[in-house]
Amino acid sequence: MAKIMIVDDDAGATSMLERLMRMEGHVPTAINESKLVMGVADIIKPDLFILDLMMPEPTGFQLCRMLREKEHFESTPIIILTALDDNDSKIVAFGAGASDFINKPFRVDDLLQKIRSWLISA
Repeated sequence: MAKIMIVDDDAGATSMLERLMRMEGHVPTAINESKLVMGVADIIKPDLFILDLMMPEPTGFQLCRMLREKEHFESTPIIILTALDDNDSKIVAFGAGASDFINKPFRVDDLLQKIRSWLISA
């Protein structure tokens, strides 16, 4: 049972992902305001993050960098889940410290497999 933080400014997306994570036996925390992420993350210390990139300040790119700057999140898996599908976005996301990159719309099985894989290797 892993603690998973889901960050997306779309409440419908976070609600769906929360349900999915609960069905898989995880403990999800959904945040729709990116400015709240760092404070909440410091308290709950998630085992894995799922971040959207297109959010108001800080963006997902910025959040990814901010998380990697924290010693206790240096190696925490960060899965980017976004509608952006261009190579530049992928390059910047991985440069910011992302562990993986999944495009929306996504296949649930693909996301769950990546989560399992990252949690095993974390």
